Amino acid sequence: MSFNINNRQNYRLMKYKIVPMIVGLLLVHLFTNSFSQNIDKKVFQTAFTKKAPEIDGLLNDSCWNNVEWGNDFIQTRPYENKPPSEKTAFKILYDDNNLYVFIRAYDSEPEKISRRMSRRDNFDGDMVGIIIDSYYDQQTAFSFTAMASGAKGDEAVTQDGNNWDESWNPVWYLKTTIDREGWCAEMRIPLSQLRFGKKTEHIWGIQLIRHIFRFEERSIWQFIPKGSPGEVHLYGELHGIRGIKPKRQIELLPYMVARMERFQKEEGNPFLDGKKSSISAGLDGKIAITNDLTLDFSINPDFGQVEADPSEVNLTAFETYFSERRPFFVEGKNIYQFRPSRTIVIHNMQADNLFYSRRIGRYPHNFLELADGEYAEVPEATTILGALKLSGKTKNGLSIGVLESVTANEKAVINNAGTRRKESVEPLTNYFVGRIQQDFDKGETTLGGIVTAVNRDITNPALNYLPKEAYTGGIDFSHSWKERTWYFTGNAEFSIVKGKEEAITGLQRSSARYFQRPDADYVSVDSSLTSLTGYGGTFKFGRYSDKKLQFETSITLRSPGLEFNDIGFMRYSDVIHHGSWLAYYIRDPFSIFNNFYLNTNYWMYWNFSGKRLSTFTNTNFNAQFKNRWRINGNFTRIGENISTNLLRGGPSFTLPGGLEMNLNVSTDQSKRLSLYGGNYQGIGDLKSYREQAYWMGVNFRPMNALSVSFNPEYSISERVLQYVETIQQVNEPARYIFAGIEQKTLSFTFRLNYTFTPELSLEYYGQPFVSAGKYSEFKHILEPDADKFKDRYHSFLNSEISYDAEKRSYTITENSSGSSIYSFDNPDYNFRQFRSNLVVRWEYLPGSTLFLVWSQGRTSTATNGTFSYGNDMSDLFGIDPHNVFLVKLSYWFSL
Repeated sequence: MSFNINNRQNYRLMKYKIVPMIVGLLLVHLFTNSFSQNIDKKVFQTAFTKKAPEIDGLLNDSCWNNVEWGNDFIQTRPYENKPPSEKTAFKILYDDNNLYVFIRAYDSEPEKISRRMSRRDNFDGDMVGIIIDSYYDQQTAFSFTAMASGAKGDEAVTQDGNNWDESWNPVWYLKTTIDREGWCAEMRIPLSQLRFGKKTEHIWGIQLIRHIFRFEERSIWQFIPKGSPGEVHLYGELHGIRGIKPKRQIELLPYMVARMERFQKEEGNPFLDGKKSSISAGLDGKIAITNDLTLDFSINPDFGQVEADPSEVNLTAFETYFSERRPFFVEGKNIYQFRPSRTIVIHNMQADNLFYSRRIGRYPHNFLELADGEYAEVPEATTILGALKLSGKTKNGLSIGVLESVTANEKAVINNAGTRRKESVEPLTNYFVGRIQQDFDKGETTLGGIVTAVNRDITNPALNYLPKEAYTGGIDFSHSWKERTWYFTGNAEFSIVKGKEEAITGLQRSSARYFQRPDADYVSVDSSLTSLTGYGGTFKFGRYSDKKLQFETSITLRSPGLEFNDIGFMRYSDVIHHGSWLAYYIRDPFSIFNNFYLNTNYWMYWNFSGKRLSTFTNTNFNAQFKNRWRINGNFTRIGENISTNLLRGGPSFTLPGGLEMNLNVSTDQSKRLSLYGGNYQGIGDLKSYREQAYWMGVNFRPMNALSVSFNPEYSISERVLQYVETIQQVNEPARYIFAGIEQKTLSFTFRLNYTFTPELSLEYYGQPFVSAGKYSEFKHILEPDADKFKDRYHSFLNSEISYDAEKRSYTITENSSGSSIYSFDNPDYNFRQFRSNLVVRWEYLPGSTLFLVWSQGRTSTATNGTFSYGNDMSDLFGIDPHNVFLVKLSYWFSL
């Protein structure tokens, strides 16, 4: 039997995946010790005050004498369980409506205290904070952080400290002062901003923290070992609160927006006359239905001050994932999350979620076909008529999240020689998400479920390709034992989508499944279907603790019919994924390192026919040096793999494997000038592809109030196979047209932040983006699974291909069949874009904000495919910009 190169590669891949598996199994056998030492919980005894202290950052109110100092902080970073370099002490008082906190941060060198000025939630410079588990469910908490500059930070903590939500913005009060002994922070936290049950006497979980910026040192009041599986359940306790009552507050935030646009005038187009203006109003609100449940609502929400998505060129068959930035959907989003394939092991489904809020208010679906001389005004986003969220957690550990939103029947206005008509481009749509999760044994076991629904009122037959109804449901559970160090979690989900035949046929033929693949005998397109159903699930088992070794193994499966893109995000169905992860941590300083981390993964994919598609192995490392520089990188080996989507509905194609690696280095981020840089290299076997990417960043803070960053990125991609088009002629087999491509992309991201006061800031963001793609050596696919890579396609000879420069199209006359003549457009492209935002934000009263916004966009395209940054930038900034000027005023008040 011959032992060719493919056999040797398979042997190496088997070795790479079996060795980690064996090592992992041995380690499972060795992991017998339970989590760390028993640590006594600290207790702070608070007291009631009849007279409230003045929030001025000074310890000059006699009421503070009613309680003793809490102290004895312990260092947790960089050295664990050692005395901190500076002492910290605190006091806590309460009355019927507020909690009062005073923190004294001693410093022997007060002139070195870092007072970096920043906007809320930027967490920069020296800081202290208190985290309060007022539910005392040992799973959730509310964090209030004071920066020495006087800036605030606040976060909602869930999942036992494994999720911190910066979007939570309660109304509370803070003053800081600096003296010769160090600095002080004095807080007033309204009880209306916390959640607690009806009790005669309360016990709350609390943690106090301090960060000394110049030492990168963190100390805490209640010691919690590094690597603990969660932290809220390990917090110390606050005793002595008696007689307070839950607050049922109503908060309203009405706002008004004035908007003006200026752009290039287009002759003959009545909708592009160079200017637009409008005035609108809306209302955001928050109502405490009970002390456990809060109703958030928004009527005619406006997100004009939200930063635009980054520019991109996407040549794949799949949608790009963009993070949610709109405040209404960001705040409290964790309760609505159901990520069906979230594992430590690497895979291509990490972003998937049964609820993807970017679907609500998206760009309209329908692309109009206009006749000659017609012009259309199409809305840039679907109008959200209203949205509400009901969320909270009961004293019995039941988390509840309900989201309901209605978007308008959005219509485009079409003008034909002065005659106007309207056509629906997005139907009236209702979106619903219901999520529950029950904690047992203080979160050691959880059981939850989710239901989502999308219902569209489709009145325009041109939109019948959209599903009329789409429903998903899922259950998830987790269980941990041995003080939460061992865990087993899982979930299962299902979907059903209903609509006209063309809608369901479109789903079957979409990039998530490609049922039309001629070699897929276990699925097929049924054009008579009016519904599509599917299911999926993920299970994982692992160990995570303060020990040096951790591991996880997992399996994910998704049936071919699973579909949740109407309200969720999903790229792939018809997949089975399995992998294992093993990690080694050194968390305390040693030798030249502050810490060190190393892990290895392997993972494999199959489809539902049982065919193995691919195998990967990967190693990552991450280390911080004692000078606080950091280095990290990874190395990945990809085996020969079978792609079921490369031909966009054609047969599966066998691709060569490859090697991929990257390396990143960053300097001490606490310095006024800090740098980072990185490099990615991808090398395909048999010269099938070559990819390079380079990035760097310069962060400069010349003064406490000003920060400037500059981040260029440059990438080069060369591939033998880039999809161009599928040619289908009558009585002819489909031709899958590909080409080699050289793609170059360069972008610069510039940010400037100036913070006048913690309440008044100016932020600027700008990004010029240039990308060019040059196609060459056109070819069509012959035998997708031939033994040799070059036998899998045929490159057109000069005698077979001709180019019409005027029409910008190629014509193919195949030598093997003179009657086979077809053409396709030249796919070369140049894409240039500039996006910028200038935002002045003034919180003129607590919770009330004035925004002044200037946004500018420029976009231009060309078709030569030649990358020339100087010429591209000249062309980009030579066109007229689209400017948007916006003033938004909101006023917060409570009832």
